[in-house]
Amino acid sequence: MHAERERLLQMRAADESLRTELAGLGQLHAGYHPAMQRVHTANAQALGDIIDRHGWPTEALVGADGAEAAWLVAQHAIGEPAFMRRCRSLIDEASARARVPRWQFAYLDDRIRVFEGGLQRHGTQVDLRPDGAFALALEGEFAEVDARRRDVGLRPLAEHLQAAGAGTRPTAEEHRARQAAEEAWRRQLGWI
Repeated sequence: MHAERERLLQMRAADESLRTELAGLGQLHAGYHPAMQRVHTANAQALGDIIDRHGWPTEALVGADGAEAAWLVAQHAIGEPAFMRRCRSLIDEASARARVPRWQFAYLDDRIRVFEGGLQRHGTQVDLRPDGAFALALEGEFAEVDARRRDVGLRPLAEHLQAAGAGTRPTAEEHRARQAAEEAWRRQLGWI
């Protein structure tokens, strides 16, 4: 469906454009910016409409780029716990049938598990600290996580962490403040 694909690509572009703008202003990681939340909420509602009409946007329905855009919208709908959980179920089913790449499920599942205070299975969610990037709580040892990553088409965890830690790192004070703010936010939204 050409129209649905275009709609998904526009949602992704709006998200990425605002992320770039906020990053340039140094405001991207200073809590959940209200403008970013508005984009995420609007995108989640629009994706929800597509899902209600067509089911999960698979590659056959919206192309590979449209399906990836749908995943990104779901991944960034962090203020919508019930919606993210619904998307996880749909992506799990679609990826199990090879209608979207399995890594999309891995990322969304890990994000939800972390938000809920659980263990992630694929090591996709990272904590950037003053001394580098570290995987948030993992289910199993690195070798098990790497095997699961390999099964879904992701590079080894060590490479993922190295890439994630290559950017600007927070100070210890910034890291503590970010952790406290995130925990309060997760409690407020009912993640934990």
